[in-house]
Amino acid sequence: MTGNGRRFEPEAGVRSRRRDDGRIELLAPGPGLWRSAPSNGALLGAGEALGELEVLGVLHRLRVPADAYGVVIELPDGRRLARRPVDAGAVLVVLDPSGASGVLDVGGPAETRAASGGPVFKTPLGGRYYARPGPTADPFVKVGDEVKAGTTVALIEVMKTFNRVSYAGPPARARVKAIVRADGDDVEAGDVLLELEAVD
Repeated sequence: MTGNGRRFEPEAGVRSRRRDDGRIELLAPGPGLWRSAPSNGALLGAGEALGELEVLGVLHRLRVPADAYGVVIELPDGRRLARRPVDAGAVLVVLDPSGASGVLDVGGPAETRAASGGPVFKTPLGGRYYARPGPTADPFVKVGDEVKAGTTVALIEVMKTFNRVSYAGPPARARVKAIVRADGDDVEAGDVLLELEAVD
């Protein structure tokens, strides 16, 4: 039982549907009142809470399905309500797996590190560093990967908003030699995220 006399039942299964543009819609498992919705800009991964569905006074926990992750970019009517009536199959949220709630195309690594003598990629802002778009997703870049202008290398969370940070050069193309920070680290603007080497 909850404090207001309502009781929780086992979780209700949320379905996902991938759109042609690659974004993911999460669908209500049945009719009811949807509560505790996430905020726009929240990063959600498989198994994370998606609020509760109240059906005849019973709260059913909702979780992100195993095949879905991304940043919340759309809520019904563009806003969050305390309790929202939904039908079965209604779109609860739309997720962007690329993590683009904000996009920062940063100037490339122009400085060298004394230790390696090669270029480095620095974060343009401080916050929480994420190396992947979701907990079960592949990282944006791995050691040995080649990056060029527009390649997403990280998400930086600032006050619950996830900013996609992209490589912009110079050099025009580079290979990742080392990933300096661990996923989930707190970083300051100017901290080195990647050590690179130029690709001819």
